[in-house]
Amino acid sequence: MLTLANPLGLLALLGIPAVLAIHFLQRKAVQLPVSTLFLLERTQRDAATGRKFDRIISSVPLWMQLIAVLLLTWFLSEPRYQKAASVQRIALVMDSSASMSVFKKAALDRLSDELPKLQNSAASVEYTVLEATAGRPRLYSGTSLAELKARLENWHPSEGLTDPTQALRLARSLVSRDGSVIYVTDTPVASLPFDAKQIAVGESIPNVGFTGVTFSHEEGALVWRALVRNYSSQEQDRTWSIQTANGGSEPRPLHLAAGALVTLQAVFPDDAKNVRVVLSDDRFALDNILPLVKPLPKPLSLFSVTSPAYSELAEKLVASLDGITLSDDASSADLSIIAYDPLDPVLPGGHAIVFVEDSTSAGSYLKGGILAEAHPLLDGLNWQSLLVRETIQLERASTDKVLLWQETRPLIFLREKGGKQQLCFNFDLRLSNAASQPAFIVLLHRFAESIRDKKIAPVSANLETSQPISLALAPGLPVITAATDPAGNALPPEAFPAQQSAISTPGFLTISQNNIPLLTAAVHFADTREADFSACAESDSVPATAAASIERNTIPDPLWQVWLLLLLAALLVSWRFTTQKASSSTTERIVS
Repeated sequence: MLTLANPLGLLALLGIPAVLAIHFLQRKAVQLPVSTLFLLERTQRDAATGRKFDRIISSVPLWMQLIAVLLLTWFLSEPRYQKAASVQRIALVMDSSASMSVFKKAALDRLSDELPKLQNSAASVEYTVLEATAGRPRLYSGTSLAELKARLENWHPSEGLTDPTQALRLARSLVSRDGSVIYVTDTPVASLPFDAKQIAVGESIPNVGFTGVTFSHEEGALVWRALVRNYSSQEQDRTWSIQTANGGSEPRPLHLAAGALVTLQAVFPDDAKNVRVVLSDDRFALDNILPLVKPLPKPLSLFSVTSPAYSELAEKLVASLDGITLSDDASSADLSIIAYDPLDPVLPGGHAIVFVEDSTSAGSYLKGGILAEAHPLLDGLNWQSLLVRETIQLERASTDKVLLWQETRPLIFLREKGGKQQLCFNFDLRLSNAASQPAFIVLLHRFAESIRDKKIAPVSANLETSQPISLALAPGLPVITAATDPAGNALPPEAFPAQQSAISTPGFLTISQNNIPLLTAAVHFADTREADFSACAESDSVPATAAASIERNTIPDPLWQVWLLLLLAALLVSWRFTTQKASSSTTERIVS
C-alpha cells in the first residue's frame, strides 16, 4: 500500500501545464518569399508580428521537462510503502453521562466516518472502547469496526457528570504513546490529559423535566409535590398526566417560562401500589417520567422508663421521627431510653440511650473547655453552650468511645457490646441545659436513625437513579433483585449491576430476601446537570493523518536515489538540446 506523507507535493503537477504553455507560446517566424534584398528589413518587421500560437511541436526538451516535473512531484509527495506487520491502536473513551443518550446515534455515525481514516497506513488496526466512568468493564476490544458499532448500539449511557481522567489514563496505557486516544462526548472539553483528542457530537436543545419530589401528610392524605424545570432560554409548553395500574388522568397543559420552575402536586391514590407522573415527550426522555411509591420508613419501636423527664423526651422523639412508636416491652423494643441507677448499675443489653439519674442535691457547674471528638454522630455539631452540673458518673469501660469531653471528664460516650450500641450521657439531663441544645436533639436523631438502618425490616422509598443504597440484610441468605421500567417491563440484569446502588434508569426496584421484600423503591432521574444541554456543541480535534503514525507504519521509497539520478539526467538532456537549438538559430541569422 502506497502512502503520500506530503500530499501537498502533488501541487508540483501544476508544472505540467506551465511547461506546455511555454512550448505552446513559442513564436514561429512567418516565411515571406522575396526577390530582392532591399526588402529584408521590412520582412523582419513582418515576421516579428507573425502568428504567436501554434500547435505544440514534439521535442526532446519538452519531454525531458515533463519527465522532470513528474519526478519532482514524486519527491515532494514523499511516497512511503506500508510495513507488513504494522498495527494502529485506537482507544475510545465514551462519555457515559446520561445526556449522551440523546446523541448516541450521532456519535456512532461520526465514528463510522472517522475511525477508518485513523488507520492511516497501518496494515491492521486494534480498537479498545472504555466508558468514562471509572471501574466499568471494557465495552469492546478487537479489530472489527462492525462489531465495535454493534456493541455501542447496546450501550446505554445513564450516569451523572463524569470525570474521564482515570479512563483516559488507562486508555493511554493500553495503546502506549504511539496509539491514539479519543474522548467521545457531547460537551467539548478545553483540554484533555495524556495527549487525548476529542470528538464532540452535542448540540444545544430545549429540555423540560422533573428535578425532584417531596411528600407530606395533609388532612389525613399523602400529598406529593414534584418540581418541573425548563432548562431552555425560551418558553416551553408541555402536558402532564398521572398514570396508575388502574388507568390514568387526561393530559393537562403546562406552560413554563424561560428557565422557570413549576410545582405539580396531587394526592397519592389510596388504592394504588405505585404512581407515574408523565410529561409529554422531548428528545431527553429520562426526566419525563416520575415513578412514585408511598414512602414508608422501617418501623422503630421505642421503650422509655417511667421517669417523667425521660417519658417526655421519648414522646418528643416519637413526634419528630417518622415510623417510630412507643413500646411497653423493653425486651422487644428496638431502642430504649434508660436511667442509670447507681444502686442497680446493670444496664440492658439492647440498643439504648442512657442517662445518669442523680437524686442527690445538685452540684456546681462543671468548668473547663468542651472538646468534641471526630465521629459521624457529632459531625458539625456545636456544644460550646452546654452547661452540666456535677453528678454521679457512669462506670466506663476501656472499650467505650468517648465522643464529648469537658476537661478530663467524659460527658458523652458510645458503648458497643454484642453488636448493640448504647449512647451514654454521663450527666443528669435534668441538671443541664442539654434538652434546649440543637446539638443534643440532632445527636438523638442521628443515633436513632443509625439503629433503624441496622434493623432488617421492609422499607419503601423514592430514590434517584444510581443512588447508593444502604440496606441491612440477613447474612447467609440469597438476595433477589428485580427491576422494571415505568411501564412494568422487566429490565435486564445490566440495569442494576450492584445491590449497593439503585438502577441507572427510571423505574421500580425490589430487593427481597427469604421471600420478604426488604426494599420497594421508585427510581427517578433528577440530575439537573445532565438535563441541561446549554453547553453541548460539536467539536473535532482528531487529525485526519498523523505524520508520526505514517513514519511508524511505513518505509520510505527504496528507489529514491534512482529517481534522483533520472531527474538530474532529464534536466541535463533538456538543457543540452535547448542550448544546441539556440546556437543553431544564432548561426542561421548570421549566415542570412
